[in-house]
Amino acid sequence: MFNKTRQSKTTYGIVGLGRFGSALALELIRSGAEILVVDHDEEKIREMREYTENVFVAHSYDKKALAETGIQNCDVAVVCIGEHLDTSILTTLNLVGMKIPLVIAKANSPEHGEILEKLGADVVYPEKDMAIRLANRLEASSVIDFIQLSERINISKLHIPKCIVGKSVLEVNLRHNFGLNIIAVENKGSVIEHIKPDYIFRNEDILILCGSKEGIYALNKWVEKQ
Repeated sequence: MFNKTRQSKTTYGIVGLGRFGSALALELIRSGAEILVVDHDEEKIREMREYTENVFVAHSYDKKALAETGIQNCDVAVVCIGEHLDTSILTTLNLVGMKIPLVIAKANSPEHGEILEKLGADVVYPEKDMAIRLANRLEASSVIDFIQLSERINISKLHIPKCIVGKSVLEVNLRHNFGLNIIAVENKGSVIEHIKPDYIFRNEDILILCGSKEGIYALNKWVEKQ
């Protein structure tokens, strides 16, 4: 069973390893996030085990089977099942009922999305969101990649702005000024997950941030004025 090990970090549970779920899981892992992955396909779970040990085979997505994985200990659960409407709805209903703080569910149509929203989930539409992702990359020149998990939560990967190189996390205070939390920092292939307030930003740092797209826009506007 999965148990959260780092109280300060957001943990993510992903149910379903189709193209969308697998891509999301791998991107979160690359970003240094702590994740749990659940799927009924043993081969897909075996492949994902190369990247994280928190993988579970569940032949059913009822409450009992989900609880046995420990997904209820996550801060965010993402239902990546879109093709099978009944399974998507049942899984979402069960996760919402487990009192996970935020449940995000993939929808393939407006009607599907409306049902999921009524169950209490935030809804994502992959094709629409890919367009949003591209638009955000085009609008914010420093952004390398952008993942919209929901209306409230986005993960952005961006080059370090030159104006903050040599300054500490505390000095820049992205959380206070822009509502952005630093998940990790990459530099020349290495990933630093525990970013302390006295960390000094360096040339070639790549920031992995969690927050709203408005926060990213505000950061970019501020950088342009420096």
